[in-house]
This record gives sequence, C-alpha cells and structure tokens, in this order.
Amino acid sequence: MKKLSGKTALVTGAESGIGQAIAIEFAKEGANVVIVYFKDQENAEETLQQVEQTGQKGLVLYADVSDEQSVAQLFEQAYQQYQTLDILVNDAGVNGSGTTVADMDTATFDRTIKTNLYGPFFCCRAFLKHRLQQGGKGKIVNISSIHEEVVSAGTADYCASKGGLRNLMRTLALEVAEQGINVNNIAPGMILTPMNQKAIDDPKDREQKEQKIPMKRAGEPQEIAKVAVFLASADADYVTGSTYAMDGGLMRMVAQGA
Repeated sequence: MKKLSGKTALVTGAESGIGQAIAIEFAKEGANVVIVYFKDQENAEETLQQVEQTGQKGLVLYADVSDEQSVAQLFEQAYQQYQTLDILVNDAGVNGSGTTVADMDTATFDRTIKTNLYGPFFCCRAFLKHRLQQGGKGKIVNISSIHEEVVSAGTADYCASKGGLRNLMRTLALEVAEQGINVNNIAPGMILTPMNQKAIDDPKDREQKEQKIPMKRAGEPQEIAKVAVFLASADADYVTGSTYAMDGGLMRMVAQGA
C-alpha cells in the first residue's frame, strides 16, 4: 500500500521548487493534493497535471499566506472540495532581503515575517481547528531552513522568521501531541530551486557554494519531498517537535577552523 493512501494534503508554495516536488511525491504515494500558489498559476497548473498523472485528484487554489483573510478563504474552499484535510505542508516563503538591520525599513522586515512566520501560523491554526473538531490526528510539516539555527549578516529578517518557525513548531507539537497530531520541520540547506536561481544558472557560482558543503553538492527538491512523505505518513507517528536538517552536512561546518 502507498504511504499516503486515502489522505488529502494541502501544500502551500506548490507551484515551484520544494512545494511542487512535495505535492507530486504525495500524489505518487496516494494522496489527493490541494495545490496552493501565490504568483504563478501556470506553474501550479503544471503541478496539477503531474498530480493527476499519478491517478490522484488535485485542486489549484490561490492564497496570500501573509493575509489572514486570504488563508481563511483558502481553507474554506479546500473544505468545500474535500470534506477533510489530513496533512498540511507550509512551504510558501520569501528569501531574505540582504539588508542589514541598520538599513532595513519596517516594510521589508514586515513582509518577510508575515510570509514566513505569520503564514504558517495562519495555516496551522485553520488546519488544527478542523483536525481537533474531527477528533484529532493529522500531520503538519513546515519547510523551514538551516537558518532557523544558523545566521548570516544581512539576513536578519529571514533568520528571525525561520527561528520563529522553529519555536512555533515546537510549541504546537506540545499543544496537540495528545490529540495525535504531529508537527515537524524540515530545514533545507542549499537546494536547487528558484531561491537559488543564480546557482542553477551559473555553474561557477554553484561550484563555489558547493565547496562549502561537506557532500560537495546541492540538494534536489525531490530529496526534500521524500522526507516530507515520511513525516506525513504513519511511519512518523511517534515523531513530533523535531527539525530534520537536509543540508549535506553544511550545518556541521559552523566554527570549523576556529
């Protein structure tokens, strides 16, 4: 039997990169998928085609996860189509601004925090209310970043959002553990997605960055998706409150040579 047979998952940021790979991998494992996009409906429709090629059902919906009302409407539409949602994947996010705190305006900081932290909060709240009304059970997987633990100058907005997501996950895990709802993070390092487009387009830039990774290569979205399947499946029923770093060993390089 497929690992997610009979389940329905909602995946934000499913029009590209990691979110798209997760949506497709979930479908391969037997899940129906709500494909949530923000900017690229055409790519979301491509995700839908690949979901349907597996024999599973898909639904493309728009949402701005940084907006509370947009998220509320998203879940209302999802529940109209599917009476229940079993799995939530919070993948939608924006990259850091590359601006130091001294030079960062409030709107820039606000945009990153609202998308990367408020977004998962809004989605988790809507999902949990439904699951608790259904008697519990369910899986939440947040796509975080190794920057929930490690930081770099010029990324305060991004690092603050991912550090917040780490503790949001840990807190939620405690709150809903008795109801059989599992909450975990995946923390990618360098993955070949649009967030790392320069590394995709420029082999020299990619090689330079990969030399800092112990495995000497970037990761692929499909590799993240396979761990997401594990965390969303019954195989991970006793796993909650954890972050799974997927970075080729990059985090272990912190302070090397000190």
